[in-house]
Amino acid sequence: MQPSHGPEAEAYRKQINGFLDEHLPADWQGIGTLVGQERTDFYHSWREVLVEHKLLAPNWPAEYGGAGLSHIEHVVLNEEFAKRGVPTAGINDNFSIGMVGNTILQLGTDEQKAHYIPRILSGEDVWCQGYSEPDAGSDLANLGCRAELDGDQWIINGQKIWTSAARTANMIFVLARTDPTAPKHKGISFLLVPMDHPGIEIRPITNIAGQDHFNEVFFDDVTCPRDNVLGGVNNGWVVANTLLGFERGIGATTTHLKFRAELDSFLELARQLGKADDPLVRQRAARFHSVVEIMRYQGMQALTRFLAGTPPGPESSLGKLRWSHYHREITEAALDLLGPAATVARGQETRGGLGAPDIGTANTAGNWLASFYIARSGTIYAGTSEVQRNIIGDRILGLPREPRADTGSWKENQRPGPGSGG
Repeated sequence: MQPSHGPEAEAYRKQINGFLDEHLPADWQGIGTLVGQERTDFYHSWREVLVEHKLLAPNWPAEYGGAGLSHIEHVVLNEEFAKRGVPTAGINDNFSIGMVGNTILQLGTDEQKAHYIPRILSGEDVWCQGYSEPDAGSDLANLGCRAELDGDQWIINGQKIWTSAARTANMIFVLARTDPTAPKHKGISFLLVPMDHPGIEIRPITNIAGQDHFNEVFFDDVTCPRDNVLGGVNNGWVVANTLLGFERGIGATTTHLKFRAELDSFLELARQLGKADDPLVRQRAARFHSVVEIMRYQGMQALTRFLAGTPPGPESSLGKLRWSHYHREITEAALDLLGPAATVARGQETRGGLGAPDIGTANTAGNWLASFYIARSGTIYAGTSEVQRNIIGDRILGLPREPRADTGSWKENQRPGPGSGG
């Protein structure tokens, strides 16, 4: 484990803080203080600043619009941005840059890199993720969405669910079954699909907090060019896991910062309500502190492995399992503190997105109630807790694998392909 980053990293830390001092408003208190259109406007203007200074995708090579930062410099940048509550990218860039952009750079053809990477950085292409399906459960490889080759184009039919930010995206990367006769992990391809093609329907899903971040996406004979396959036909499972490695990689080093800020808000709430000396409250607070510290050290461990050239592995499931259950516990504890006040969401709700609230989010009953609602889904999205436990048991602890039935939606609803006469 590497507990410190060294003198060169600290020099870069000063440089990043100088950049933030220069470009942030003088009264900046964190993105959590902004709501509605003001928040959206800041995201757009801040993204332009990052593009101008090549910090939107800072670890990308300069030839692709990045700053060519080292891994450690990228971590330092993320740390300092997180401490100040400053976004490192635009609203959808977690998908556009952090996931599909990184994957295209690693597995894409020269033509795909030349076409997509500039459009991602400019914001012309905004991406969302087409992975989960309603009939596949927690087994992603059980997907039933089909893509059948017809001349120079793929014909896509099926459904995706829990598609984050689908209504603000104009591109979607889709895992689709392109060979239904192959074993279920082998017959999948990773397709790059424009969202404006006929046959795509998007239906928002309103959650218990009143947000409609998630969506259903339906494909009805949607066409996609033959060359819009990333990583090779029927090699989509490898591509999908490469992308998930990016999703769960460098973020582990800064996850604890938002949760630490949320814990500070919990402690302040206890003081405001005169419950800071309650033994039961103090016991829960001690546990929360311990878990956040574990997150911090686990981030250091992930960084050490990353710098040694070890890609994210099954140990990332430990982190996902820990923070998602921790977030349910601390939001439940906050509502216990509030008591009857939690039934009336006083104060404007200013928190946004999933996971821990952004730094600067007001410490109000309304925001704690929204966090409580949102935390319910944390043990489901990005891999359910049941799946994480199976991964830990199988790939870390070496326990016997659960019996698997090689059946499911991927074998159902087979229909003749275009031009087959069926």
